[in-house]
Amino acid sequence: MDTITELPDGWKRVRVPLPFSLKWVNSYIVPEGTSYTIIDPGLRTEQTERVWEEALQACGIGWGQIARIVLTHQHPDHYGLAGTMQEKSGAPVLMTERSHRYARRLWGGSSEYAEALSALFLSHGMPGELMQSIARNLESFVEKVSPQPGVAYIEAGGQLTLGNREWLLIDAPGHAYGALCLYDQTKRWMICGDQVLPQITPNVSVVPGEEADPLADFLESLAHLEQYDVDLALPGHRDPFAGFRKRIVELQSFHQRRLSEMRNRLARQPLTAFELCEDLFGARLRDNPHNLRFAMAETLAHLFHLENRGLVGSRSKSGVFLYDSESPEAG
Repeated sequence: MDTITELPDGWKRVRVPLPFSLKWVNSYIVPEGTSYTIIDPGLRTEQTERVWEEALQACGIGWGQIARIVLTHQHPDHYGLAGTMQEKSGAPVLMTERSHRYARRLWGGSSEYAEALSALFLSHGMPGELMQSIARNLESFVEKVSPQPGVAYIEAGGQLTLGNREWLLIDAPGHAYGALCLYDQTKRWMICGDQVLPQITPNVSVVPGEEADPLADFLESLAHLEQYDVDLALPGHRDPFAGFRKRIVELQSFHQRRLSEMRNRLARQPLTAFELCEDLFGARLRDNPHNLRFAMAETLAHLFHLENRGLVGSRSKSGVFLYDSESPEAG
C-alpha cells in the first residue's frame, strides 16, 4: 500500500495508519503556493508521527511550510494529531465551534462522557463487564488526541479559500455533529470527511447530550448533499471516488433496509437494544470494545429514529428498556 497518492492539481492523499479495522484515514496535502494546508492529519501514535515525518520529507515539505490544518470533524482518527502538528508547524487549526466543543467535552481533563455513555448503554441492556471494557477503550484514546490544539473557528454557510479555490462549507450532521463537507463548485470536488464513504457505511451513533435523532439528521444531510454536482469525492476513508450521488442513494437504501429489518425483528419478540445489536452485528463484537461501542450506538440511533416516528415502542423493565413493534414491515 502506497502511503502517498498523487491527485489532480498537485494535491496529495496520505494514508495515515489506524490501529483498528478501518486500517487508515485519508489526510490531504493541499498546495498553497509555497505553503501547504493539511486536511485531517489523523490519530496520534508513534507510528503516525513517523509516517508524517517520512511523508513530508518525501514531498519536500518542511514543518514551517504548513500554513493551516483543517479538520472536517472531531473524531480522534481525524483530530488526534492536530495538536502535535500545530506544535511542530505553528499552523492554526480550523474547525467548527461545535466540533471543538465536543472534542473538549470528550477528551478534556474533567470529562464525564464515559459515565454518561455507561448510563445510556446499561439502561439499554449492555452487561456491566462489557461497558467497563468500552470505558477502558475510551480512556486509551486520550493520549492519542494529546496535546489538543488551539483552534480558530470556521462555520457552515461560509467559504474557505483552499488551493487557490473557493470552497463552500456545508453542515454535515449525523456522523459527527459540527462536521463539515467542503465543496468547490468550479472543479466540482467534494471533501466529504466521513459523511459519504465508498464501500463502507459511515457510523451514525447516539451520543449522550447531543441530538435525540442523529439518523434523521444524517438522512436529511444526505438528501441535501445529493443536490451537488460532484466529479471527485475526497473521503476520510477508502479511496477518492466518482459516483457521489449513486453512493448517497446506496447509503439511504442501506438505512431504510436496516430500519425495516429492526421492525421485523421487534415484531417477533421484544428486545433490548443490546440484544438487537448482537442480533444485527454478532456476538463476536464482545471481544472488540471499539467496534462494540459503535455498533451499540448505531443500533440506538436506528431505534430512536423508529420510536420518534411512532414505529416502535419502548418500556422500562427492571431499569432496562425493551423495544417492540406491533406492525412489521412487509417483505
